[in-house]
Amino acid sequence: MMAENPLLEKAAVKKLLAEAARARAAAYAPYSGFCVGAALLFENGLTVSGCNVENASYSLSICAERNAMTTALTKGLRLPLAVAVAGPEGVFCPPCGACRQFLAEFNPDMAVVLKDADEPVIYTLRELLPLSFSLEENR
Repeated sequence: MMAENPLLEKAAVKKLLAEAARARAAAYAPYSGFCVGAALLFENGLTVSGCNVENASYSLSICAERNAMTTALTKGLRLPLAVAVAGPEGVFCPPCGACRQFLAEFNPDMAVVLKDADEPVIYTLRELLPLSFSLEENR
């Protein structure tokens, strides 16, 4: 577990997952029924959450992770330390490829907190998205 940062200690990680689960309750998923919540953690201790929002024109749907990040940007928050993702209870729910690439724009080294069985597991975004696309030469 990435506990070098006190914001990512076990209790804080569980709290971030709980925040993602609360956000999941607000999801709008009438087509798939697959509700997802996400919570971003920033260095100042603030969290910003989001949920997935589906649309009858499926390509216009937005995932919870991207919803949370766009909300964070409206608050002036640009460098997330971690993201927690909570799918349906009991379902391991890592971010989709589009969300991985989207979040990498803001911090490719952020922690990705997921629930596996009853225990949180932490990956880095870079682990989940090796060789992400970037316009920067030295990434």
